[in-house]
This record gives sequence, structure tokens and C-alpha cells, in this order.
Amino acid sequence: MHRFLDESLFAELAEKAAFSPRSRHHHNFHQMEEPCHRLAVGMQPGTYVPPHRHLSADKAETLLVLRGSLGLLVFRETGEVLAKRLMQAGGECPGVDLPPGVFHGLVVLEPDTVMFECKAGPYRPVGEGEQPDWAPQEGDEGAAQYQRWMLAQFD
Repeated sequence: MHRFLDESLFAELAEKAAFSPRSRHHHNFHQMEEPCHRLAVGMQPGTYVPPHRHLSADKAETLLVLRGSLGLLVFRETGEVLAKRLMQAGGECPGVDLPPGVFHGLVVLEPDTVMFECKAGPYRPVGEGEQPDWAPQEGDEGAAQYQRWMLAQFD
């Protein structure tokens, strides 16, 4: 069954993200057993996408902003910011292709932002060595303060 990446889908994802406790909602275009995972993610300001990396050699990740804007932070192993970039739908830089093993985190800069993500399946939760000890994870004490710091990188 086909599904268009159109304003109807974007509005649906943005609305569901607005009512989600995590302020984001995704739509999978893939089946979980497929080798290539493709999804659209509706995101609202306030969702926390903490720094993380994917260590498996087959886990390169491509992110494209379809609506709105995101701030991307790329970190060194020790937590210093290596690069930061505004990714904006229709802008100079709408996306990024990240190799495996690179710590990265995102902040939502506009309401109703939607991104497309593509990486190798199968889905695996972030595991050992993929969450840095220098940044709090979702739900941890200090996560809100760290997220505010991430957001301030794009003021």
C-alpha cells in the first residue's frame, strides 16, 4: 500500500505529536523485518532527542526535514560540540547523512516539524556504548536543563 509524503500526512503526524506525552509521533513506511527502515516523524518543541549514536557498521542514518526546522548537534566522544547545523525544510540544509558511531542529538525549532528518517533495520533500542555518560537520557534528572542548553546552541 502506498502512502504519500504530503501535507495530509504531515498534519496528521503533527497533531498526534502534539497530544503525545513525548511530543513526537512516527509513521513507519516499512515492516519491522524489512532491511531498510523508513519513517516520518512528527515532532513538537519540547521533545527531547538526547545525544546518542549507532555503533553497528550498518547503521548509517539519513535525516531529512520535510516541514519546519531542527537543530542538529554532532558531538565528540567527550561531549564537546563538533558541529551544529540548522536543518530546515526548503532551506539551505534540509538534512544530514550520519555515519555509524557519531554522537548526535536533535532539537525541534518550530512547531509541527516533520522529518524523514532512513536507516538499516531491524530496529534495536539504543544499547551499550550508544548513550554517552556526559548527557542525561530521556526521563533522567537534568534532562530538561540539558535540553535547554541544546536549544540555546541555536539562539
